[in-house]
Amino acid sequence: MVRVIKMENKRIIFHVDVNNAFLSWDAAYRIQHGSTIDLRDIPSIVGGNQATRHGIVLAKSIPTKKFNIITGESIWQAKQKCPNLVVVPPNYHLYMQCSSALIKILEEYSDKLQIYSIDECFIDFTKMRQLLGDPLTVANQLKSRIKKELGFTVNIGISSNKLLAKMAGELKKPDLVHTLYPEEIKNKMWILPVEDLFMVGRATTLKLHKLGIYTIGQLAQTDIELLKYTFKKSGIILWNYSNGIENSFIENKKLTNIKSISNSTTMHFDVEDKETAFKVLLSLVETVAMRLRHSGYYCRIISVLIKTSDLHSYSHQKKLVAPLNCTNAIYDILKKLFIDTWKGEPIRLLGIKVSDLTENEFYQFSLFEKSLEKQLKIDSTIDSIRMKYGSKSIFRSCFVWSGLSPLEGGVSEEFTVMSSIL
Repeated sequence: MVRVIKMENKRIIFHVDVNNAFLSWDAAYRIQHGSTIDLRDIPSIVGGNQATRHGIVLAKSIPTKKFNIITGESIWQAKQKCPNLVVVPPNYHLYMQCSSALIKILEEYSDKLQIYSIDECFIDFTKMRQLLGDPLTVANQLKSRIKKELGFTVNIGISSNKLLAKMAGELKKPDLVHTLYPEEIKNKMWILPVEDLFMVGRATTLKLHKLGIYTIGQLAQTDIELLKYTFKKSGIILWNYSNGIENSFIENKKLTNIKSISNSTTMHFDVEDKETAFKVLLSLVETVAMRLRHSGYYCRIISVLIKTSDLHSYSHQKKLVAPLNCTNAIYDILKKLFIDTWKGEPIRLLGIKVSDLTENEFYQFSLFEKSLEKQLKIDSTIDSIRMKYGSKSIFRSCFVWSGLSPLEGGVSEEFTVMSSIL
């Protein structure tokens, strides 16, 4: 006997999603600083630096569609399709600033806010309805305010649970507000292809097609026992989702989908000495550690990746006794990992990764360890300066005249991997 979750029809949930976030944020920033070209109106992408040998498409403008450029393909391939393509390197610090500015506005509309990713938030508007008024009217006002004050657009989905609110926001883009209440599921959601349902990926889509299921409506009316037999426990979730059934709560304000944070850079020259390698690692750590603190997490595993000039790769990691998010502490561990791992070959790529993330702030020092309290206060101050004045407003003196970037950007897993909404 399958227990079906009952929907709570009294709740009002908003899902706010920035339209084409990375590219929009870069475009808005450039316009605010005098640019006469809007990246959103021309063939453009956010991806690796053109000075490097590698990089993939992380975000693309709408005009790139006619060139069949897809997210995840190499920049080299994208440039073959569109020789005049404008390539913008990722700027994580700008993205954090834009995300923080968005959150500040959203906090004025509810004290129940869940940051689902850097460019997506859920808002519980239920109790605010009596104070602020009709949800649809408020959502349109919010959308217009974000566009006017921050320079980028959002889609807002409205429903009685997070699943339907998210599905509503995806109905048509950009710069729109949609509702998808339970009574609207049949006319608005069931007509969509089954692959449009949240959690249905490519492999699941193929299996569903083999069962003759091509629309969300067909999935919703399929025998749940057949879905259980084919997909095990996931079959129940698929059936529930296709019928708009989902009852998870709005959680805390922290990013909820981060499994790890990584950063890497491909140098335009071969690194052949450890001092230069250390500086590259430090530039990567500066960004990763700031991401950790910004997201409210600590890491228990630290990894280093080395790719040589002949494309041979190897890595090494360390499990920590107590979690860290201090820049210098993580950097010290990475230096030791590098020394233990590097075999002396010319290096083309260096990467780092922090994983096994936790919200635990407890750190037990031994008698022989230095306290990190002072360093963490310094980290916090530096983070605040960079968030307010930009990533280049303060950096370490060792990068002066080094020819290396003091902070390497890159995009981490929280932007590319989304877990279940439950």
